Amino acid sequence: MIDCLFCKMAQGEIKPDLVMETDELLAFRDINPQAPTHVLVVPRKHISTLNDLTPADAGIIDKMVLAACEIAKLEGIAASGYRLVMNCNQGGGQTVFHIHLHLLGGRAMTWPPG
Repeated sequence: MIDCLFCKMAQGEIKPDLVMETDELLAFRDINPQAPTHVLVVPRKHISTLNDLTPADAGIIDKMVLAACEIAKLEGIAASGYRLVMNCNQGGGQTVFHIHLHLLGGRAMTWPPG
């Protein structure tokens, strides 16, 4: 059994602050938000990093992005703008090793981030 925080959420063992749920995805508010709107979009299937995607996973990133776009509309940040971020491995800023997409908005998003 994989000891994965996001898998436990997907299996209902841990209850996140859900924003959206489908058969393939969960979207929930980040517990350490970096913007007024900070939602994580997570596949139910465990995939550790972007490097672990296979042809069998075709379409999952599309679904994650489409879900984030819908959430941005629901959260009222689509028109003003938002940022989507995916990190890969420790050097890329990944801290939970289950792929996830960050939806950030509700304030001006500067570059570099901060």
